[in-house]
Amino acid sequence: MKYMLLMQFSESNVDFPRIDTWTPEEIQAHIGFMHDTNTKLVEAGEFVDGQGLAMPEAARIVRAGTEGGVPVVTEGPFPETKEFLAGYWIVDCETPERAVELAAHISAAPGPGGAPLNMPIEVRQVLSAPTEDV
Repeated sequence: MKYMLLMQFSESNVDFPRIDTWTPEEIQAHIGFMHDTNTKLVEAGEFVDGQGLAMPEAARIVRAGTEGGVPVVTEGPFPETKEFLAGYWIVDCETPERAVELAAHISAAPGPGGAPLNMPIEVRQVLSAPTEDV
């Protein structure tokens, strides 16, 4: 089964600052942890994909728009945004319990001062396409 592990950041439910305020050494330790995690997932045959995402200020919200086919694009920053998706992994593992185990490991990534972040990681199963009978 495939699962998406979503790394959420919310100023309201974490006790550490945004990564853009960390020291270069803290960022290197954090990225090193993520790299090691990805390597272990690849070696275990569980890694499908994983990426860190740009800060919300680089985000764009796109809507189909009105007649005429011109999309409506809203650019960041979004001052009302209190939480955002910081990154994700797609893993292919045997059980939901294993997906939770992987999420807990990722949650413990080091942050400022090397302390584990305890960042919330949302675990969601990736659904298969419906059969042709549907």
